[in-house]
Amino acid sequence: MPGLKTLAVVVAVKGGARWEPEDRSGWSHLLEHLVFKGAGDMAAREIVERIEAEGGTINAATGYERTSFEVRGLDGSLPLAMQVLSDLVFRPTLDPAEIEREKDVVAQEIAEAFDTPDDHVFEMVQTRAFRGQPLGRPILGSVASLKPADRAAVEAWRARLYSPDRMVVAASGAVDEAELLALAERGFGDAKAMPADAPETAAFVGGHARLNRKIEQANLVFQLPALGATDPQLPALRLFAEILGGGMASRLFQSAREERGLAYAIDAYQEPYADAGVLGIYAGAAADRAKELAQVSAAEVRALAEAGPTTAELSRAKAVMKAGLWMSDENPMSRAGRNAAQTLIFGRPLSGEAMTEQLEAQTVEDVRAVGARLLAGGKAASAVLGPRAAGGAGEAFEAALFG
Repeated sequence: MPGLKTLAVVVAVKGGARWEPEDRSGWSHLLEHLVFKGAGDMAAREIVERIEAEGGTINAATGYERTSFEVRGLDGSLPLAMQVLSDLVFRPTLDPAEIEREKDVVAQEIAEAFDTPDDHVFEMVQTRAFRGQPLGRPILGSVASLKPADRAAVEAWRARLYSPDRMVVAASGAVDEAELLALAERGFGDAKAMPADAPETAAFVGGHARLNRKIEQANLVFQLPALGATDPQLPALRLFAEILGGGMASRLFQSAREERGLAYAIDAYQEPYADAGVLGIYAGAAADRAKELAQVSAAEVRALAEAGPTTAELSRAKAVMKAGLWMSDENPMSRAGRNAAQTLIFGRPLSGEAMTEQLEAQTVEDVRAVGARLLAGGKAASAVLGPRAAGGAGEAFEAALFG
């Protein structure tokens, strides 16, 4: 990206919580923590000190289908970034004492997520939507599933998970391509592949979860089965979600908040996985109005699915999404992360121009057609966390939508 004084490097792996058997739930996330406790010739403090000494930052994240490590730094810091990242994924120390200590840290993270209603409610709905499957288990795992992890088992898991045949190195910003390729060969070229079977096929099961808690507001999530990451109708689904609840001009915001005062915060989102996906609605509402909010939300989904958007709504959604795309394209870390993810999914990165063309090609009928697919499943998942009076909102959403 000419003219920039900074760069971003991402190492992304096609692997995460979906690859875990039930008795190893949370191991991918635990491993992501552990590699920062020492790698190569660096102790934990040295990893961050070396990066920050050159003005950089370092971070990592574990999801269901990807684990990623990222460094943002100044022009000239590419050799350090590549060396540190290759040490993290291929040469972590995995000290037994640190493993036990980090289990306690993750246990605190699990407790923190449980204590945070607008976090835990998403975990609850995920468990219902994909019940009995890896996609339905928490990425953090549980205290019980993490307990057996020892050095030998974690190292074996690392070798399987961080396999170079499922790994992408992406860099953006002040980067020289020849230098990047040479550094990649030096830091990653000798890694041995450990092929792994694809995770089991995901199936949206549906169902309703409820947790009564003495807090002021009910936290609500409603989900419908949607599309996987490679589905050709995915651009239309993204527009559907934007029109439904993507901003202050969206149908849900105007109907639920502005016209009825049912919620302070309400939005819609879509989450694609490799072979499945969800369309979701999140809202925070007064408990005694949760069922009404659920019914209004269902009515807006059905109206958009059956009649499609207006031309003005479709035009607005395209403009908003294109703006977000190009703003992301101007950020080195966003661009590197997106390119890495797309290469893992499609085998190559997609240009901003190509994605813009996909969006522009969508018609009112395309959005209506994808809405019909959402309703065709005939099932929903929900989670309600808050005062007892909010109970039954999930069932009310499903009944209003499907009768």
